[in-house]
Amino acid sequence: AAAVLGDRHVAPHVTAWVVPGSEMVKQAAEAEGLDARSRAAGFEWREPGCALCVAANGEAVPAGARCVSTSNRNFVGRQGTGARTHLASPAMAAAAALKGALVDVRDFA
Repeated sequence: AAAVLGDRHVAPHVTAWVVPGSEMVKQAAEAEGLDARSRAAGFEWREPGCALCVAANGEAVPAGARCVSTSNRNFVGRQGTGARTHLASPAMAAAAALKGALVDVRDFA
């Protein structure tokens, strides 16, 4: 995903989060500077854990909205009642956030 970012920025109408899979992953990513690079591109750097992946803690994709997620599974309503979730690789999710639409990630190489 970091290679996709370049000097690009998240599309104005997109809310983009990076949620590391664990504290160990978060620490390794921060040691590489990926948190700063993600923030500079307009992503919110979150604490590891489940939140939007299962619409926990009051966080959910609004009804009618679309989400590009790197979670490993999807069920109807999993990320919010009436939300549409598209599962993607981290690189594809980053490209979609930058463009504001589903795109061919190869165009960002």
